[in-house]
Amino acid sequence: MQRLAWSRGQTYDRQVATAVSVRRTGSIDAPVEVVFEAVLSLPLPQLYSRRYGPMPPIVAVRDQQGSFDTVGQTRVVVLADGGAMHEELLALERPGRFSNRLTVLKGPFRPLVSTVEESWTFREVGSMTEATWEWNLYPRSALARLLLPVVARLWRGYAGGVLEQLAVETSGTGTR
Repeated sequence: MQRLAWSRGQTYDRQVATAVSVRRTGSIDAPVEVVFEAVLSLPLPQLYSRRYGPMPPIVAVRDQQGSFDTVGQTRVVVLADGGAMHEELLALERPGRFSNRLTVLKGPFRPLVSTVEESWTFREVGSMTEATWEWNLYPRSALARLLLPVVARLWRGYAGGVLEQLAVETSGTGTR
C-alpha cells in the first residue's frame, strides 16, 4: 500500500488519507470585496465567536506577524475547548478566494483529524455576495475516518453560525 508523507514526519496510508468534504454557502448583503476582506481580516475570535455543540469558538490567535494576507504566513488558532491548530495561508486571489491548511495540534478532535484543507470562495450573485466555506477533513486513522461524517455534520452547523456572524459584521457596508 502506498504511503503519503505529511508534515512533522507523520505518514498516512492513501486509503486513510481520503478526505471527507463539507461545505456551507450563505448569501451576504454586501459587496464581494467587503465580504472577502472581512473573512480575511476580522479578528478570528470576533468572526468565529459561536459554539455549535462540541464545535468551539476561537478565543485567540498566536504567532501571527502583521495582517494574515501573504501566502506562506502561519499562525496558531486557539479554541475555547483547549484545542489548537497551526494555520498556513496557501493561496490568495482577491476578492475571489483564499485557502488554508489547518493542522490539529491538540484538543478533543486531535484523535480524529490530522489536517483540514480549508477554502473560502466569494462571488457576486445579483445584489448579494455568495460566500462558500469548505473544509476537507483528513482523518488521523482508518477508524477516525468512520467518525468524520459526524464531525462534518457538526461543522455544517458551526459554519452556519459563522456565516450569520459574517452577515452581521458586513451589514451596512455600502451599496453596490
